[in-house]
Amino acid sequence: MQDFLNTRGIAGYGPDLLADISLAHDWVAGAVLAWSAARGVDLPPPTFDDAALVKLRALRSKLDSLVNGEAPGGPSAVPASLVLSDDGAVRLEPTGSGWRWLASALWAEILLSQQAGTWRRIKQCHNHHCGSTFYDRSKNNSGVWHDVKTCGNAANLRASRARRREREAGSTVSPQ
Repeated sequence: MQDFLNTRGIAGYGPDLLADISLAHDWVAGAVLAWSAARGVDLPPPTFDDAALVKLRALRSKLDSLVNGEAPGGPSAVPASLVLSDDGAVRLEPTGSGWRWLASALWAEILLSQQAGTWRRIKQCHNHHCGSTFYDRSKNNSGVWHDVKTCGNAANLRASRARRREREAGSTVSPQ
């Protein structure tokens, strides 16, 4: 989910991975490989065309809004299956083909994250030049920067300089 949201182009980090079919295929192949490995299954990446990229970008936009706490704008039905494994565990598995499979996998991960109580830790960097999506690992869930060393330091430095300018401007004003 976090990786999907970070497919958008961010200055200094990379291009929009859903803007071009070859970039999207490469990203999806890697994402499905990682998702499959984490679940102990071997699934081929879904195939899709340029029209599906429009759907994936719309999905990314909707999920961005959701992460930012905005209302999703009405219910959406997404197919998924409950599957009983050989060892008796019930799993939620994505269904569909092409971009719909990827959407199903993403919504399933969101559901599992909400059930586990970890969804609230998915955030977007407060640096408006960045906007990277990150998982807040802070003890009290107070993180606001995807990376304190880059975005946090830059923001803190800007704030410090602004306070210094304000102090200096205030000390040069003479009382009358």
